[in-house]
Amino acid sequence: MDVTVAPKVIKLNGTSAKLTCTFNSCYEVNDKHFTLNWTYQVCDNCTEDLFVQFRRRVIIPRTDRFWGRVEWSGNLDKNDVSVTIHDIQISDEGFYNCYVLNPPDRHKGLGTIYLSVVTEVAPERDSTVAAIIGASVGGLLAVIILTSVIVKCVRRKKKQDLQSEDQKREEGGKTDGEGNQEEDAKQQ
Repeated sequence: MDVTVAPKVIKLNGTSAKLTCTFNSCYEVNDKHFTLNWTYQVCDNCTEDLFVQFRRRVIIPRTDRFWGRVEWSGNLDKNDVSVTIHDIQISDEGFYNCYVLNPPDRHKGLGTIYLSVVTEVAPERDSTVAAIIGASVGGLLAVIILTSVIVKCVRRKKKQDLQSEDQKREEGGKTDGEGNQEEDAKQQ
């Protein structure tokens, strides 16, 4: 028996939350033997409060927390045992357990959903401005780096040109140490 649920559902206070729970079984569902329990827990180790059952039919017991707000949203023919809770409140935040048993399966399947209730929806973030700023800064850095490389290359070339001119002058005016030009220079 495999039970599939979304591990976390986030809903806005005052709206409806569909708690989707589906299962896979090797056997066809037989209404007479199939059982389902939906329970609620405030915390992981807290006691479980039963708020939906299936015993030959859907049963929604009277509970202080959920009375009048729980609706069966499932379809047993499609192995769907989902429920919807309307008018979600901050106090509804917690763990929702979907227990499924489809005899002759021997093991009960379990899916746990954590419902988080928020008081306002986070605004959508427009990343256009961030992209423009990032591209501008990146472009500016590229121009600065390119300019630095060009300036360095030009300076290096000028330095090489000056060094080669100095070498030519030195070779053209070599002296013998006493101010007289060397014999090689005289013979030319």
